[in-house]
Parts: sequence; C-alpha cells; structure tokens
Amino acid sequence: MSVHFGQLTPVHAGEVMTIQRAAYLAEARRYGAWDLPPLVETLDEIRQHLSDGTPSVGAFDGPRLIGSVRSRVDGERMEVARLAVAPDVQGGGIGRRLLEAISERAPDEVKVVWLFTGAESDGNIRFYESAGFVRVSEHLDAVGIRCVTLEQKVI
Repeated sequence: MSVHFGQLTPVHAGEVMTIQRAAYLAEARRYGAWDLPPLVETLDEIRQHLSDGTPSVGAFDGPRLIGSVRSRVDGERMEVARLAVAPDVQGGGIGRRLLEAISERAPDEVKVVWLFTGAESDGNIRFYESAGFVRVSEHLDAVGIRCVTLEQKVI
C-alpha cells in the first residue's frame, strides 16, 4: 500500500461519507446508538464542511480514499472531528498519520487541539493518549453518551 495524504475538497464528500459511516458502525454498536452524528450527517453537510476552509485531510491509497479527518477552528482551539479509517485498513497506522496531519495543519493562532470520544471506547482513548492527548473532562453528548474530552497543546 502506497499511502499519500492530501487536502479534502467538496468533490470527496461522497467518499468521506462512505468511510465515515463504515468506520463509526462499531461505535454505534458499542453504544446502541444508531443516530451518532457521524452516521446521520448528510452529504450536503459534509460538502459544506469541506468547503468552509478549515483543515481537512484525506489518506489515499492510489485513487481510493481510505481515511479522513476534519476540523473545526474556534480562536485558539481546534477540534479534531470525524477521524475515520476504512475498516479493512484499520490498525495499520493510517489513523495516527491522519491525526498528525490535521494537527500540523492547525492555523497559527491555534494553541490547543482537542477531540472527544465515547468514555467506554477504551481503544480510542488509548490511541489518543498514546498520541499525546490528555483527558481533561467528561460530558454527555447530544444523544446521551458519556464522552471523554482530550487535549493536546500545539508546539
């Protein structure tokens, strides 16, 4: 596999939606929540997000999109959103490289990169902590799932 990373554009929206839905099914099963935001986000919403100028990155194996990540910037903080890797290539380091790539693309004013994941998603939490993120709080998300917020300072 020869993976390269590049900016996502609205043209990639359909592929992003496919990867995202496939990747988040395990989380939906874990929590019994089939209405997780990544599973119900529409194609138009993804297109709009990919055209708003915030950093987004795709992992490509040749022409195939195998992973994606987007962000939301709010002043000195950037949220890592919708990190997703195709199920058939998970565990091969693509997620880690996407996380690094999106953090590297943070605008200069960003001092903290943050994200959240389900509090019962032990593998996700271990992954983010091994990448240098630190737990800072817990909250209930919009569908009532207990989540952990993790942060990393931008150097």
